[in-house]
Amino acid sequence: MENRPTNRLKVVLAERRQTNKWLAAQLGVDQTTVSKWCTNSSQPDIFTFSRICRLLNVSMEDMIREDSTVKTDGNR
Repeated sequence: MENRPTNRLKVVLAERRQTNKWLAAQLGVDQTTVSKWCTNSSQPDIFTFSRICRLLNVSMEDMIREDSTVKTDGNR
């Protein structure tokens, strides 16, 4: 088992009344990619994460959960 940081993307998108489809179009990525970021099954690279924060007008610090760990089985 390993711990990894998680993001609040799904929550922030809802707070900003934006959709995965909108964010995917803004970033030029597939909606499935954004969905994986929203469920924390994968994370965007730091450059993309920074762009997401700018698009949603949220700091990188606020985008990361304070209780920021999710247990994974390490086989992914």
